Amino acid sequence: MQVGQAITSTVEKFGRLDVLVNNAGIGSFGRVDMLSTEEWRRVMAVDLDAVFFACRAALPHLAQVRGAIVSTASISGTAADYGFAAYNAAKAAVINLTRAIAIDHAGEGVRANSISPGYVVTPLTAPLQADDRIGEAYRQLIPLGRPSMPEEQAAAILFLASDDASYITGANLIVDGGLTAATGQPNFVRIFAGAN
Repeated sequence: MQVGQAITSTVEKFGRLDVLVNNAGIGSFGRVDMLSTEEWRRVMAVDLDAVFFACRAALPHLAQVRGAIVSTASISGTAADYGFAAYNAAKAAVINLTRAIAIDHAGEGVRANSISPGYVVTPLTAPLQADDRIGEAYRQLIPLGRPSMPEEQAAAILFLASDDASYITGANLIVDGGLTAATGQPNFVRIFAGAN
């Protein structure tokens, strides 16, 4: 399997493996009644199975050095999105797989955490960025008023992988500009300010 070969090659080249970062994902628009079995499996293979296989291959090496795993989940794994059933299920599973690894391997000194980004400017979100209606909707929903840049997500990963997070395991760090801090109800401040 390719992921096993990648882990082996890394250890051979550097002599050890300190950190595994699982950062892969694809979305797929569709409700459960719209999704084909093939599309469901494709999303699960990339978003969830890849994390499982990489962790399984890396854990023996990480245990030797008391290393860390950081997996990229999503706020879409903490609550549901309209029309993204497969993505929601896969990313929720990444969060709970991370928790399972954290408790199962804490005795070996391995820490496992995840991050849950919100809207991030990447090539994958380019279609969202191109639609002004979506951009404006996000600007109104995100308290910080803008999407995240990739380096902001990388900083969260770096923190969780570092010794600064030596007592953090089994955590899911939400990095979404405050998007999920709100209940989802209307912004009454904005509504009432506009009424004056």
